[in-house]
Amino acid sequence: MSGKAAFARGLVWLRSDLRLHDNTALHRAAKGCRELAAIFIACPKTWRDHEEGEPLVSFRMACLRELQEEMGKRNIPLYFLELGEFSQVPAALRQIAEKLSIDAVYANAEYPLDEQRRDRAVRESLREIDVPVEYATDRTLVPPGSIRTGSGEAYKVFTPFKRAFISQYGGDSYQPLPAPHSRKDNGDWPAWIEVQGPNNLVQTVPDSLAGYELSAERGGTVLGWQPGERAAARRLDEFSEIIDGYEDERDFPAIDATSRLSPYLNSGAISVRQCAHMALEHNNDRWSGGSDGIACWLGELIWREFYTHLMDAYPRLCMHKPFKPETERVPWSGDELAFRRWTLGKTGVPIVDAAMRQLEQTGWMHNRLRMVVASFLTKNLLIDWRWGERHFMNNLVDADFASNNGGWQWAASTGTDAVPYFRVFNPYSQSKKFDPRGDFIRRFVPELRGVRGDDIHCPPDTPDYPRPICDVKETRKRAIEAFAQLKG
Repeated sequence: MSGKAAFARGLVWLRSDLRLHDNTALHRAAKGCRELAAIFIACPKTWRDHEEGEPLVSFRMACLRELQEEMGKRNIPLYFLELGEFSQVPAALRQIAEKLSIDAVYANAEYPLDEQRRDRAVRESLREIDVPVEYATDRTLVPPGSIRTGSGEAYKVFTPFKRAFISQYGGDSYQPLPAPHSRKDNGDWPAWIEVQGPNNLVQTVPDSLAGYELSAERGGTVLGWQPGERAAARRLDEFSEIIDGYEDERDFPAIDATSRLSPYLNSGAISVRQCAHMALEHNNDRWSGGSDGIACWLGELIWREFYTHLMDAYPRLCMHKPFKPETERVPWSGDELAFRRWTLGKTGVPIVDAAMRQLEQTGWMHNRLRMVVASFLTKNLLIDWRWGERHFMNNLVDADFASNNGGWQWAASTGTDAVPYFRVFNPYSQSKKFDPRGDFIRRFVPELRGVRGDDIHCPPDTPDYPRPICDVKETRKRAIEAFAQLKG
């Protein structure tokens, strides 16, 4: 390390950024500190309060174990501490900073409301002992709040947000940052230290957490997903080979035409900059034009950006509130039995059931189908979107709060830039259009494998498969009438 480092000893606080390459906080800490360690703080009670389920947390912890091994190769110790709640973090980090003689703490910013409150409290706590805390922009391409309308407000509609993003920031190639070099002389870091609270600071990532089983299969996979930065890089490389066909094939769930990078983006095993850089490299640094497939996928990255910026600008989205206050008056049905059948994939509507079983079996769902099942729940069954949002958070391996909330409010017509309430996805026409041969349905609904032709989309009576839970035409009318009354 150069003698020009600003601090003698630094600590990188890892959260949803579990990678070595292109990690802004880690990069700055490695440059700014002569000695360096990292820490990850698990708060399982708060995670449960935030509806973060077993698939998400299991994948997160599996990625953390992969990262700890790689950091060890670079002589950067990674500490682990399990607390209960976010509220315990400021005091714990202060103790750690004092006992390890930390001179500066680095972290990448997070934007949900509780995370922002926690991070402000940490900064205040460490300021009292003269330890600065630096939060870097890393989860998004640009800082939330940096893209504003002419009147200085946050954008509420995606298309003008996208235009403004490309106008202001489209010239950047988003060159990823390098991983830190191996540190030959990195001080004498203890294997553990005592911290006031339920657990001590240790250099071992545990196999269990309070309230979570941390389920993983042979080889360390979680519901078939290989964790870690190397797996993420492989997936990005694989997608780069097919990205040109993304726009034409992305809506067909039987085809492997999407990136499947969302679990890695959410855990931080790969950065959004790395994704954008790959696509821009393949498209001559153009966000629009060139390859239709690449431009379309870059647009999806901007959607992710949009929802995070929106959440930052409107904290009520983190409080189980609809973006449109008047939609609080929607007469949701509260039908728990219908909701249960939806979660189990037993609605009698094949494309909906196949999608819900894909979620249960893989912890993931094709994006087109996320829209289909959300529309079916909120419009045809007229069940509160928050029930569906919570179920997805509990079962998705890629459960990102901002994107999940934004997607559900879009489908339920309660959010900003949402689908108009009078547009209701017809699951049968969606099935015929995007799974025309029924290959996806047969894969996840084995009861229907013997059904031939177009009957796969709306099968005849069979003893092994339920009748449809509702009439989609009649329930569509009911939903439109319910939303129309809000305008009265």
